[in-house]
Amino acid sequence: MNKKKLVLVPGDGIGVEVTEAAVDVLKAMFDDAGYELETETYLIGGASLDAFDTPIKDDVIAACKSADAVLLGAVGGPKWDNLPAHKRPEQALLKLRKELGLYNNLRPVKVYPSLTSASTLREEVVSGVDLLVVRELTGGLYFGKPKEVTPHPESDGERAVDTMLYHTFEIERIVRAAFDAAGKRRKKLTSVDKANILATSQLWRKTVERIAPEYPDIEVDHMLGDNCAMQLVRNPKQFDVIVTENMFGDILSDEAAMLTGSIGMLPSASLGDGTAMYEPVHGSAPDIAGQLIANPLATISSVAMMLRFSLDLPEMADKLENAVEEVLAEGYRCADLTQGAQKIVGTKEMAELIKSKVISAKSVAST
Repeated sequence: MNKKKLVLVPGDGIGVEVTEAAVDVLKAMFDDAGYELETETYLIGGASLDAFDTPIKDDVIAACKSADAVLLGAVGGPKWDNLPAHKRPEQALLKLRKELGLYNNLRPVKVYPSLTSASTLREEVVSGVDLLVVRELTGGLYFGKPKEVTPHPESDGERAVDTMLYHTFEIERIVRAAFDAAGKRRKKLTSVDKANILATSQLWRKTVERIAPEYPDIEVDHMLGDNCAMQLVRNPKQFDVIVTENMFGDILSDEAAMLTGSIGMLPSASLGDGTAMYEPVHGSAPDIAGQLIANPLATISSVAMMLRFSLDLPEMADKLENAVEEVLAEGYRCADLTQGAQKIVGTKEMAELIKSKVISAKSVAST
């Protein structure tokens, strides 16, 4: 029997409900295939702060390291905004990435034909968009030291410092991952930096140019981060794979999400040296938490990436991704995507619609 073990860290806000919906779909698929799925659920983020006064406990990290994959919901919310930096819910996410060695963040952005009218951009601009943002995840401003706020008597105020730091090996490994990804797609790689200003970007570009000859079949170009932000809304179809550092990747992938009509559609996979982690790109959305109206499709699509990259079940991944496209084509939407909708459904209803597509007719008849 094919047995897999997942660690679930739903986190805060809608993270809890979208995770539950996605796992419900996955369990149904496993049952249908005769596989066994073992899950363990742990608190992180604000929920962990409330219960244990820490964003993440060591036993959670240990459990994640021993699992086949980790599925994360979302962390954070206004309730914890005024905590010291080291106690913010987001520290759980940063620590997990670092402890698991997850330096390679894949964020696919695909505009489904049925959602071309949902974007705020014109249909002819977004129709056919299919790109991948490859974001370096464990370096740059988010992890560089020193990172501090200290008194500054000379200005009668405070002085804040964040350090952007990259080593050659960190750039090499993410750039090679991006080249490999481009080789499986349309063979075009756009490296995004700020080499006209930043020393880290100058090292980044130098490293990309040194590695590029090893991939002669990949077309490579360089683009400054501000220009890339503009080009994503001007002509997004020019992109195939975008590779960039941590903060630029964070910003650009969220911008790219809106090409699809809603950030509630975007999945992600964080890969590297240890257990991989999968999560929707969206946040915890505390304003709608508990109402069961959140869109679970980003999390369900993240599960499809998990099936492909961690659980070695690519056919099941294909089936799940096709189900998402079919349900959208039939006009079903959650509240974040009302344009072109024939029927608005809630979180659980959307998960049930996906299940109806991925479970065999024989299994449905027997239930």
